[in-house]
Amino acid sequence: MNNELVPQPSWWKRNWKWVVPVGGCFTLIIGAIILFSSIYFGVTNIMEGSQPYEYAFELINKDEQLLDILGSPIEKDGMIQGNINWTNGNKSAKMVIPITGSKGDGKLYIDATGEGDEWNYHEIRVEVNDQEFDFIDEINSQH
Repeated sequence: MNNELVPQPSWWKRNWKWVVPVGGCFTLIIGAIILFSSIYFGVTNIMEGSQPYEYAFELINKDEQLLDILGSPIEKDGMIQGNINWTNGNKSAKMVIPITGSKGDGKLYIDATGEGDEWNYHEIRVEVNDQEFDFIDEINSQH
C-alpha cells in the first residue's frame, strides 16, 4: 500500500489535545504576570509620587554628613515596603525605602499622617551601617 495516497490529518487535528490545555495555562500565566506587574508598578508610582517620599529625599540629599557617608546623589535602590492610605480626607504614609549613593547604601524610614494638603511627619530617619540620622528635629525647627 502506498502511503502517499492516504490523506494526513491536519496539524491541528493531530495536536489539539495538548495545544488547548498548554495554551490555556500559558495564557493564564501571562495574564497573572501582567496583572501583578501592573499592580506593583502602579503602587510604586503612587508611593514615589507622594509628598512624604519627595520631601524625605529632598531632606536627605541636603544633609552634608549623610552625603559624605553615602555619596551623592542618594537614590532609591530596590522595592519600597509600606503603605499609603487616604480615607475621608485623612491620609497616612509609612514606608521603608532602600537607598544608595556612590559610596554606600542604607534604609530610609518615613512615617507621616495628614489631613487635606498638610502632612505631619513623625519619622524621617536613615540607617547606614550602625549610624542613624534622624530628621524630625530639623523638620520641627522649620515649622
